[in-house]
Amino acid sequence: MDRKSLIRKFDKQAKKYDARREKDNTYRFRKRIFPEAEGHVLEVAVGSGYNFAFYSEVSELTGVDFSGEMLKAAAAASKDYPFTTTLIQADVESMAFDADSFDTIVSSLSFCAYREPAKVLEKFRKWCRPEGKILLMEHGISSNKFLSGIQRLVDPAAVMIVGCHQNRDISGIVKSSRLNILREERYLAGSMYLIWAETDSR
Repeated sequence: MDRKSLIRKFDKQAKKYDARREKDNTYRFRKRIFPEAEGHVLEVAVGSGYNFAFYSEVSELTGVDFSGEMLKAAAAASKDYPFTTTLIQADVESMAFDADSFDTIVSSLSFCAYREPAKVLEKFRKWCRPEGKILLMEHGISSNKFLSGIQRLVDPAAVMIVGCHQNRDISGIVKSSRLNILREERYLAGSMYLIWAETDSR
């Protein structure tokens, strides 16, 4: 799926996201990891602002998403929270921030769609201050052999139809980066990854 088609897809879904929250099975995972975000936070693929409710130590939030409709929903949601919010419509893979701009970087369910996820992590490392936090909630290849076989089988169709890879080894991608993994937890037959990482002291 090309980028323009993917953006149109998420634009159409934006109004449905709030209605899905109460039924969303990722709520418990978000609640487990994202309250640890602090300071000036960059949230990539910010969507409709679903994660805002988990931020208790955030002073300022910069949210990036390529969907204008998602950002409209996030702007409306941000009014209910005390932190300063700046929202930017852009593709994370093609944008830039100054080095050491953020205390924490948050990503939820975005690594399935990046063309070069390893390069995105290198951007995170540059944009986040030394020993800053990188908090990831991502889906990827299962640790169950049967399920991982299905994921590999359907991956080409999933990418074509929804622009989302099903078989990415999120742990491997992060381990190959220059980030330091502090903790990792796996759920849903190992297909849901929660990763707490930090940048080096440089």
